[in-house]
Amino acid sequence: MPYYQKRGEVPNKRHIQFKNESGKLYWEELISREGFSSIYSNVYHLNPPTTINALGDWMPLNIKAMTGPHQNRHIRTGELKSSGDAISARVPLLFNTNTFIHKAHVDKSMDVLYRNGHHDEVLFIHSGTGKFLSNFGQLPLKPGDYLVIPRGVIWQIKIDNPMKILVVESSGPVETPSRYRNRFGQLMEDAPYSERDIQTPEWMEPIQSTEPIDVLVRLNGGFQTYTHEHHPFDLVGWDGYYFPWIFNINDFMPITGKVHLPPPIHQTFQSPGFVICSFVPRLYDYHDEAIPAPYAHSNLDSDEVLYYVKGNFMSRKGIEPESMTIHPMGLPHGPQPGKIEASFGKKETIELAVMIDTFLPLHYAESLKDINDENYPYSWQES
Repeated sequence: MPYYQKRGEVPNKRHIQFKNESGKLYWEELISREGFSSIYSNVYHLNPPTTINALGDWMPLNIKAMTGPHQNRHIRTGELKSSGDAISARVPLLFNTNTFIHKAHVDKSMDVLYRNGHHDEVLFIHSGTGKFLSNFGQLPLKPGDYLVIPRGVIWQIKIDNPMKILVVESSGPVETPSRYRNRFGQLMEDAPYSERDIQTPEWMEPIQSTEPIDVLVRLNGGFQTYTHEHHPFDLVGWDGYYFPWIFNINDFMPITGKVHLPPPIHQTFQSPGFVICSFVPRLYDYHDEAIPAPYAHSNLDSDEVLYYVKGNFMSRKGIEPESMTIHPMGLPHGPQPGKIEASFGKKETIELAVMIDTFLPLHYAESLKDINDENYPYSWQES
């Protein structure tokens, strides 16, 4: 996240002696992106973060791709068979070489700690509440939150009540769109949200534990457990630009126009492999002959995934909360019969939806078979 934060105690200079009251040296760790060329944070541990007691067995992640025709799809993710914690409940839906999309119906808190070593993550909280605990501090979770977790953060989620979470993994950093930022990294006046809308971690007192603790690590192709000698949440302080953070979809301030504007006005995040957009309640176009419904579109270079959160989805029929539509690159899609005319004269929409446009074609996981709407590809036929 492109602005500076500080929590706890840090020395007045980097890389100098930093000791507690009894003279014991704290352990400095630099956590950095792109080697030493991008954002970073300096964190200070009670204990060495490098001490590993044991390595677990390699657990491969085998996501089987569903075979089938190239077509527009509607899947009902609310019908997924999913349970467990924020990791074990994940059911893979869509994937390519740099993006994974999962859904998790979470009904228990995490017992182990977790670190994604090769992917940044965005967790969209559809429903439920809980608390995100990490080596950088804690964040309360509520519906509508986009929780952005850079790779390397060690964390767990404790739930207050069952949660439904849409998970996006990215092989590259997930950031605020570059066009929203000035040359100093500050979000600009015309951006649809500002730094005031972003939540950063609340300080937690360091955990000083004598018991070894397991950290489950997600890597390319699978998982492995590392048993740490010391609890990773033993930070006495940290500062920098690298940390987990939250933006809530309800704080997105929509941009509207006299005629229908394209989806990039709804962009919320960027990543090398995709963009994420937020469709929120907003006023419709105000030209005398405006057509509030979107025009038909063939997106030649992106697969379009739209996850419906709540509200009335003006351009679609047969859609419900937790529905997901997938429109592959090159296939036309748009309002279904009657939806264009029905939009005439409408003044506003109350829809809430998350769109993920990927820049490489997506594969469909086998989990889609049982929740696939077989009639959706034909839903543009006149009845």
